[in-house]
Amino acid sequence: MDPTYAVYAVKYAERPARRAEHFIGGDPHDEAMDMDYFIWAIVPLGADDNVPQGAEGVWVIDTGFDRLDAERRDRNLVRNASEALATINIDVASVSNVIMTHLHYDHVGGHHHFPNATFHLQDDEMAYASGRHMGRDVFSHAYTPEHVADFVHLVHDQRVQFHDGDAVLAPGLSVHKVGGHTKGLQVVRVATSLGWLVLASDASHYYENMEADRPFPIVYHLGDMLDAYRRCRQLASSPNYVIPGHDPQVFDCYPPAAEGLDGIAVRLDVEPTRRG
Repeated sequence: MDPTYAVYAVKYAERPARRAEHFIGGDPHDEAMDMDYFIWAIVPLGADDNVPQGAEGVWVIDTGFDRLDAERRDRNLVRNASEALATINIDVASVSNVIMTHLHYDHVGGHHHFPNATFHLQDDEMAYASGRHMGRDVFSHAYTPEHVADFVHLVHDQRVQFHDGDAVLAPGLSVHKVGGHTKGLQVVRVATSLGWLVLASDASHYYENMEADRPFPIVYHLGDMLDAYRRCRQLASSPNYVIPGHDPQVFDCYPPAAEGLDGIAVRLDVEPTRRG
């Protein structure tokens, strides 16, 4: 039997946005649809199956961005990766493994906060981020060249573990290449007390993208993006256990990770409440 984990989402940034920005073809309703930015953490559970064990065995998913991208892209950075994970008592210096779902600026820009980590990345994502498609603004605008260059150095420093498709990283923890949003996007499947939970990251930015089959407009392969919605649901024990990458509704569905963390961090390995 696979071990089970506690799973957290921690908000590190935000921006005001409108519905039309988040669907191919726009949206007939001119309404606010703000975007939150998250870092996720997977923590082995203790013997009582409820209290996290601490830093040992922690896996972090993505690293957020820092001031460089906040200023360039007019984003509101509320806490960096180190500060975000400290809210759930994780010391970034103790983290040994970080899963990079993809290399867009808002998922990779805080990598330098993890000096002792190995980064887990799909072969196709590194090839895509440093290859011919980056000569076209439609693909490259969500990447920051400095981050991609940093990852070239990390490869040479033997701090990147590449994966070619699906891979089991630890008992009860695996990555699954789905593509779509980028060529090498991977999602994370984790065993919890509820069953299998899927951290979709940008396979689906919002619940509505995947539930209504309405794709997000930043896309490498539209067919793969649509297939990724189905794949995420297949990997999870319930469609309710698929967590989107940027939806503020996550805070409506899950309880705070601890007292005082309302609007900052939530615990995801619990039954979600119904969204309004």
